[in-house]
Amino acid sequence: MRLTKFSQLIVVGAFGVFALSAHAQSTTAVATVNGVEIPNSRLELMVNANVAQGQADGPEMRKALRENLIAEEIIAQEALKNKLDQDPEVIAQLEVSRQAVLVRAYQADYIRNNIVSDETLQKEYEILKVQMGDQEFKARHILVEDENEAKDIIASLKKGGDFAKLAAEKSIDDGSKDEGGVLNWSPSAAYVRPFAEALASLEKGKLTDEPVHTNFGWHVIELMDMRPMEIPPFEEVKQNIQQRILQREFAAVVQELRSKAKVE
Repeated sequence: MRLTKFSQLIVVGAFGVFALSAHAQSTTAVATVNGVEIPNSRLELMVNANVAQGQADGPEMRKALRENLIAEEIIAQEALKNKLDQDPEVIAQLEVSRQAVLVRAYQADYIRNNIVSDETLQKEYEILKVQMGDQEFKARHILVEDENEAKDIIASLKKGGDFAKLAAEKSIDDGSKDEGGVLNWSPSAAYVRPFAEALASLEKGKLTDEPVHTNFGWHVIELMDMRPMEIPPFEEVKQNIQQRILQREFAAVVQELRSKAKVE
C-alpha cells in the first residue's frame, strides 16, 4: 500500500487511456484465415499499442504480431463453432470490453478537442510550486491497522528497537516495508494531510510520539533528513500539468453527465 505522492501527479500522466492513432489505416488484409480477412487496421492498432509501450516498430515486431493475430483468429473461429459466443458469461465479458473501448474513445476525443492554454498551464505551475513548498523530506514509516500495535512499536523503538526490522515484520505498506519503511524524497504536500502535518513538525532524526492516523491506517513516522526543494522547470513538466488539468476537467464533465443521467 503506497501513499499517494503529489510528485507523482506531475510526473505520471493523468489519464490511464490508450491514445487513438490519428494515422490513416489501410484496408488491406494482413491475412485471410478460412476465408475471413484480418484487416490491416487491426495490425496497426497492435503496432501502435506496442510502440506506446516503448517497443520499436519494425519488420520483426510486425511479423510476430501478424502471427498472433492469425492464431487469435483461428481460436476465435473455433470458439464460434462451439457456440461460446452464446454463453451468458462470454456475452457479458464482450459487453464489458465494448464499453471499455467506448470509454477510452470518449476520453481520447475529449483530450484531442480540449487544449489547455499556456497561460492556464503557467498559473497551475505556480500553484503547484506553492503547494510543494521549499523543503522536501526523507522519511520512513511503519504502517499498521491497529492503534495499540502502533503504540507498542513506538515504545519498542524508543527502547532501541530496529526500525527497518520492525517495518519488514509489521508494516502493511508493501511499497516500503522491504526497504525498511523508507519513502522517497518528497515535499510534505506529497502525503495525505495528517501524515504531512506530522512529518513537517518533526525534527531530523526524531520519531512521532503518538501514532498518526490516516485513511491508510496508523503510522509510526521518523524524519530521516530534509533538504531544499528543487522544483523542475516549467517546460519539463508542462505536458504533465496539462494532463493534470484535463483530468480535473474531465472529472467535472463526467460528474455533470452523471447529474443529468436518469438513474433508477
